[in-house]
Amino acid sequence: MSRYDRYNDHYRSSRSSRDRRDRSRSRSRSRSPARDHTNIAPDVNPVGIGGPVPPPGVTPIVMPGMQGTVPALPPNVAPILGTGIGGPGLPPGVPNLLVQAQAQQAEKINRELFVGNIPPGTSDMLLREFLNGAMRRTGLCAPNATPILQVRVSPKFAFCELVSYDDANKALNLNGIPFMGIALRVSRPSKYTGPYVPSKTWQQLTGQPLPAGMQSVPENGPPGEEKINRELFVGNTTPEMTEESLKDFLGKALEQVGLVNSPGNPINSCRMSGKFAFIELRTVDEAKKALNLNNIPYMGATLRVGRPSKWTGEHTPHGNWEDILAKYMSGELQLPAQPGQAPPVPAPAAPDVPTVTQTKVVALTNMLTKEDLQSDQDYEEILEDTKDECSGFGSLVKVEIPRSGPGEGKIFLQYVSASDATKAIEGLRGRTFDGRKVAAVYFSEEKFSKGDYTD
Repeated sequence: MSRYDRYNDHYRSSRSSRDRRDRSRSRSRSRSPARDHTNIAPDVNPVGIGGPVPPPGVTPIVMPGMQGTVPALPPNVAPILGTGIGGPGLPPGVPNLLVQAQAQQAEKINRELFVGNIPPGTSDMLLREFLNGAMRRTGLCAPNATPILQVRVSPKFAFCELVSYDDANKALNLNGIPFMGIALRVSRPSKYTGPYVPSKTWQQLTGQPLPAGMQSVPENGPPGEEKINRELFVGNTTPEMTEESLKDFLGKALEQVGLVNSPGNPINSCRMSGKFAFIELRTVDEAKKALNLNNIPYMGATLRVGRPSKWTGEHTPHGNWEDILAKYMSGELQLPAQPGQAPPVPAPAAPDVPTVTQTKVVALTNMLTKEDLQSDQDYEEILEDTKDECSGFGSLVKVEIPRSGPGEGKIFLQYVSASDATKAIEGLRGRTFDGRKVAAVYFSEEKFSKGDYTD
């Protein structure tokens, strides 16, 4: 058989198969009853064509240019974002349920509050009744009102849903209210994106002081008062110091010199970690004032108080503890007298910065010993620690730690500007390192560039 014959046989076979399929489809159509387009089930109707009858009490929406109706939204949903009608890809008059659902969720967040420091064993009903009663007693709501609808309690925190946004704003004044021996933290939830509404703490609202031994809570300040802006680094701590003793000592020092905005310890918490600690202040303003505690003596050590390394804000001008005491001795600063409390202990005289031309290089002495430089691992750790610590004063270009020769035992810091070097000298002056008081002075830029570390 030729190739041409084989092609014709294949063509005839394919055509016969198609003919059989066409005849089969024709028979199937002939057996099917005629479709009645007037009896389409309501649940599969296209929107706007013979739609289902809305339930009683719901006003139907008639879509322009189309027959039939679609059910309207319930009255408590539609007003959230105006009409909520229409949207990309939707015919005019069709409710945009996605937009309305998002709006409803946003509206609920505006009516919610976060409650922290929940004592163990607290029930939803107990907390709800307690907070509602507090709002009634202080006039934050009507005497017979129940502004808090529901409370959801987790192990250490809770969320309260209030009747309205205005009720939530007023309930912010419950912040700091004592409950079962703990001051509750009442604030907006993290998802809240609405405007800032000023509020008071419970102590400011009622004039009642915080009970003794109870930890205060941060105020609900405007945006920008995040924890990082209220946190300070405390260096040169010793093993003998505890979180409670350090918090109490620094808090009393701030109160005694008038560096607080309201009565009570302005330090909310203290976290110890080896040779340093972090303290969290009530407000951003009190954190700025607490920078003046730098170089305060405590338990045989000179504490270094400053911003943490992750701080990215602008430099805050401040003095040191000896500056505060010097102003007091000269009569420039009057310390408030508090019965039963001794005046702050003056800090030992710190070495003055030599009167020399300011440079971009700082030399630190009395920090290291020969033993510190013998091990390569110890040397690398000291180098990295120095970079981390001293970069907080400004833009650090280079750190040199000679292991031999004239500069042995010294640490040299090169900054981008002389002002950064000055900040480092002010911050490091009077600090102790392994019981040794550190000296920080300017160093010749020319000598440093040549690797000449002689005095």
